[in-house]
Amino acid sequence: MKQRRRLLVATLGFAGLPRPSDGRALHALRAWLDSWAGVGRVAVGMARQGYDFQLTRYDERGWRATFYTSGIEHSPTSATGTAWERTPWRATQRAAWVALMKSEGSTG
Repeated sequence: MKQRRRLLVATLGFAGLPRPSDGRALHALRAWLDSWAGVGRVAVGMARQGYDFQLTRYDERGWRATFYTSGIEHSPTSATGTAWERTPWRATQRAAWVALMKSEGSTG
């Protein structure tokens, strides 16, 4: 589980980097993650780390992705990672990154 977590953190970290004009590896990573299939991959990876996921569309304005520690009840105050972005995949990636970084800080 720790190895999967490290891979997820590395993937999300690279996905958050600015787009270089000649970065083939980053281009390939973005093509892999910046899609509905990518949203699913991140959601499954986070579920394996013990997180529940919520994704909400707000008209044409954007998307909010939220990760919660797994459990029955979720409230805005129990959100572990949340992000607002224009695309669902970018919101999902940023929210997952925030949740993982918060848990890194709490586990030392």
